[in-house]
Amino acid sequence: MTSKEIRNAFLDFFKEKNHQVVNSAPMVVKGDPTLMFTNAGMNQFKDQFLGNESVKWPRVTDTQKCLRVSGKHNDLEEVGLDTYHHTMFEMLGNWSFGDYFKEEAINWAWEFLVERMEIPAERLYATVFEGSEDDNLERDNEAAGFWENHLPKERVLNGSKKDNFWEMGETGPCGPCSEIHVDLRSKEEIARIPGHELVNKDHPLVIEIWNLVFIQFNRRANGSLEELPAKHVDTGMGFERLCMALQGVTSNYDTDIFQNIIAEIEKLCGIKYGNEDKTDIAMRVVADHLRAVAFAIADGQLPSNNKAGYVIRRILRRAVRYGYTFLSFREPFIYKLVEVLKATMGETFSELAAQQQLIEKVIKEEEESFLRTLSTGIRLLDEMISKTKEKNEPLIDGKDAFVLYDTFGFPLDLTALIARENNLGIDENGFQKEMEAQKNRSRNAAQLETGDWVEIRKIDQTVFLGYDTTEAEVSIARYRKVIQKKKTFYQLVFNQTPFYGESGGQVGDSGYIEVDGVKTSIFDTQKENNLIVHLTEKLPENPEGHFQAVVNREKRLNTANNHTATHLLHAALREVLGTHVEQKGSLVNADHLRFDFSHFQKMTDEEIEQVETLVNKKIRENTHREENREVPIQQAQEMGAMMLFGEKYGESVRVIKFGESVELCGGIHVEATGQIGLFKIVSESAIAAGVRRIEAITGQRAEKYVNDQLKILKSIGDTIKGSKDVLDGVMNLLKQNTELSKQIEGFEREHLNILKADLKSKVLTKKGVNIIALQVDIISANMMKDVAFQLKNEIENLYLVLGADIDGKPNLTVMISENLVNEKGLNAGQIVREAGREIKGGGGGQPFYATAGGKDVSGLQAAIEKALSFIN
Repeated sequence: MTSKEIRNAFLDFFKEKNHQVVNSAPMVVKGDPTLMFTNAGMNQFKDQFLGNESVKWPRVTDTQKCLRVSGKHNDLEEVGLDTYHHTMFEMLGNWSFGDYFKEEAINWAWEFLVERMEIPAERLYATVFEGSEDDNLERDNEAAGFWENHLPKERVLNGSKKDNFWEMGETGPCGPCSEIHVDLRSKEEIARIPGHELVNKDHPLVIEIWNLVFIQFNRRANGSLEELPAKHVDTGMGFERLCMALQGVTSNYDTDIFQNIIAEIEKLCGIKYGNEDKTDIAMRVVADHLRAVAFAIADGQLPSNNKAGYVIRRILRRAVRYGYTFLSFREPFIYKLVEVLKATMGETFSELAAQQQLIEKVIKEEEESFLRTLSTGIRLLDEMISKTKEKNEPLIDGKDAFVLYDTFGFPLDLTALIARENNLGIDENGFQKEMEAQKNRSRNAAQLETGDWVEIRKIDQTVFLGYDTTEAEVSIARYRKVIQKKKTFYQLVFNQTPFYGESGGQVGDSGYIEVDGVKTSIFDTQKENNLIVHLTEKLPENPEGHFQAVVNREKRLNTANNHTATHLLHAALREVLGTHVEQKGSLVNADHLRFDFSHFQKMTDEEIEQVETLVNKKIRENTHREENREVPIQQAQEMGAMMLFGEKYGESVRVIKFGESVELCGGIHVEATGQIGLFKIVSESAIAAGVRRIEAITGQRAEKYVNDQLKILKSIGDTIKGSKDVLDGVMNLLKQNTELSKQIEGFEREHLNILKADLKSKVLTKKGVNIIALQVDIISANMMKDVAFQLKNEIENLYLVLGADIDGKPNLTVMISENLVNEKGLNAGQIVREAGREIKGGGGGQPFYATAGGKDVSGLQAAIEKALSFIN
């Protein structure tokens, strides 16, 4: 079976079992402070497990794009070195939300693998949770009993808490799990060592293929467990590993998922895969990392220097490094593989085709940048190697290795490899010490402590009223205390709220809640795991009471102006620049808007003016908002609504329409475009390869900006009296300035020639040395330098010391002919530093020419005499 057939077979199987097939969520996570990337199939259903969202379908199945390169789930260092770990991978899964439990999950897993996929039963092993004294939990005999209906007892193995007890995080839903392992070794090897001895021992051919998680507990903040009222099933099967088992190969990279990519790498580097360990590992790394980076970019995450962007940059740089070191690539090459990736996976994941041009451009630019960094890093490393050998030490300093890693993105293993080639090692303890110090700084910067939620009222989710009102009566449903960066505040969840929680680029509302004349300030509103969370520095005295919630209306109105303006801007950009333009990020607050979009060159002034004109035209038309809530996603697509890659849309969406602008959006908007007043672009710039950024203002801020510019123009006009046209007046001034500058240059040249002739007439010769030591009248340091160099070229054996008062500040210059420097050991830099003390200053320079500045003009003559003492 091809990988496409295997994927479809899985989804079809569970569709037969009455599961709803859903699309993969984006790989880049939004709205969850605990996650940067989707690292498991259950992430998109997290709110249903937590009870923050009502269950839409009791049974669900999908294939999910996942990335595991940071935090608890970090497979990065294993990728490529073995044949079954990946950064980006697909996770096939089936879920039950309070419906079926252990028996059905185990029976269907067996049915799919053995009866449908025809994996030999004798090659399968199951593990079950062995129990935990700490948590007062017994062995999962229930799951073991169901497995023993299919497997002999000796192939149902006990697993530790680490391997067989799944937890979402330090708190939250958790439960025992059963892993299914498959033994893909030859019959001869199996006869030599039975498979049960190799389960969970990192053998490349005895691998975990499917994990069945039985969520039945909630982990509280104090570490204790409580039974969940409804029990759930969450399973995840490694798609790449399943393909390896079914296609009869001994490596994930030998499946059709990777082979086309590896074949293209072979073609580009001229090296055959399967010939040598080092080059094989490099090809596996590149093939794997290509997928992670391409899908991340398609989902809207560009490489950068912080958070999720840094993770993506690090993955890409690791691939570039392997290509550079082991495949001899000196030019960008990874971007050339995107076409093959699209051909392999583009049918299932349409974002690859839709975003191909952007993905290629971003990867290519990142490759070019890091290849330059690599050569710089290698040069610095060469210097470190020389320094280490000079000291006759065996190890490169750990701090130096860390600087290479931290500043230049130079991986430790590359530093170690080059060091070994020079018969040196690395002080890895010193490196790890620096690494740990950096991690501690990061942890301290982001330190977050949260208490348990205190539940006052049971609600399914907060009802959002903010589309229709800025005031409402609310009750607190739950609250908790939070400590972040030593600052304490509280998170409040209401039964209903007019406050908008930060999402979709729009900032959260602020305002207050009030009861009996006592106000409690709400300084921000955020969305966290689909909850609308209100932040306050003080908990109300009586949280059980009822409150009047009031949103800061002025901030809300200005924010709405800017949000609607981003929609009009998006439509105008597509009209002026082309339909390739797509939103890549936005920020909307009360002061301004920021809009990032795909476009491959700088906008011209004419294009910016055209876009502004179109947006302001729509504002003057006072187009009324057409708002449709709870629109089926298919119907929204038929309406022509813009759908952004990297966003996860539900089955029902909100459609906002202003004339030709039709977008899916959950944000706050004006009732009619005339409310915006005025739109003004203040900057346009590049933020990444193929991505531009526009910053703009609206309403009163735009009016003030225009008025301020007009005042500046008027001030210029008033200054240029007698000119009817300000531009003509400025151009005339520039012309006059150029002419006057030329005259001044002429006067300076004439002054310099006179000064030079005067100095030449005052040369004092002693023992063959021509000495000039004088205080001169000169107007600039540049003129002083010019006269010194001209005299050096015209007078042999010159020892020149000049002092001058330039705009009230003392300046000293020393110029010495090279032969005097070499024969008499004179050094202008040292001389000027000593003499500079007389003018309460200092300086330096080269052995033949140096200068000093200071604070005391009265000390100039003493400084000249001090400089003279060196030749005397």
